[in-house]
Amino acid sequence: MYNQSQLKELVDKALMNLSYDTEAPRLIDPVKYIMSLGGKRLRPVMLLMACNIFSDRINDAVMPAAGIEIFHNFTLVHDDIMDQASLRRGLATIHQKWNVNQAILSGDVMVFLAGDCFLQIPEQNLVRVLRIFNRAARDVCAGQQLDMDYEKAVIVSQDEYLKMIELKTAVLIAASVKIGAIIGGADDKNADLLSEFGNNLGLAFQIQDDILDVWGDSKVFGKKPGGDIVANKKTLPLVKAMEKASVSQKKILQELFTEPEADPEVKVRKVIEVYDELDIRNTTESLAREYISKAFALLRKLPVEEKRKQEMVNLATSLIEREC
Repeated sequence: MYNQSQLKELVDKALMNLSYDTEAPRLIDPVKYIMSLGGKRLRPVMLLMACNIFSDRINDAVMPAAGIEIFHNFTLVHDDIMDQASLRRGLATIHQKWNVNQAILSGDVMVFLAGDCFLQIPEQNLVRVLRIFNRAARDVCAGQQLDMDYEKAVIVSQDEYLKMIELKTAVLIAASVKIGAIIGGADDKNADLLSEFGNNLGLAFQIQDDILDVWGDSKVFGKKPGGDIVANKKTLPLVKAMEKASVSQKKILQELFTEPEADPEVKVRKVIEVYDELDIRNTTESLAREYISKAFALLRKLPVEEKRKQEMVNLATSLIEREC
């Protein structure tokens, strides 16, 4: 059995050894830059963990794991452009370091680099895995579209918010563990069980991200706090605040989220003041705990030795206990 550190090392090594065969080096420089920024490598590590639950031979899963990470970083490149974000993992985003056109084009090529990684899957699993990946990739784009649509909406319900984050975040985590399970030899029932586990974990993870965006430490989180507020994102803290707010508090929030020329720092401060008055942090953390509990319950149902699931349990626990 591999531990989390060993699996991350396998992913980092695979990414470092990728061949970027191109006649235009400038196209690849931004790709190398964002891939070198590191990060948790959550999705590829979970893919390898899922494979390792069912098999000690995980070599066949390393390249698709690298492909998942490249695709995930592609979504970050384009997401940063749409959000006009200046920092990613504490350093300049690609469109800030280069320019928007370069970021778009270099982001585009990452999709095809990811596809090349998936083509190295054993033939018996290739078509099935590619279908899972392609569906997840389409869902991520749909989630991003909803995210943009909701920026213009006055009110977003909790159900609408949850569907958006399921598509934008949870489905790729679910696909990662399902792909790993399939490569590891899991049957359909167990692969689907791990997929459902990943979906619930992904929902909890995104809710936690929403919380960190408001109350997190930029030195720990790698982003400037309040970025979602400035971008008018309909995150769970805002959704729950609009549910709980008094008439006067709703008016304050609506004005802050519709004023086009509001000072960003003032806007963030005033929104957080309302959130704190309504105890929104505890409310959102409670929902995150519900999803992590569902995820653990599903993992317990997996009919393998507990020791083979332990690394996945450790990782899931660390995600929900991230410090602000």
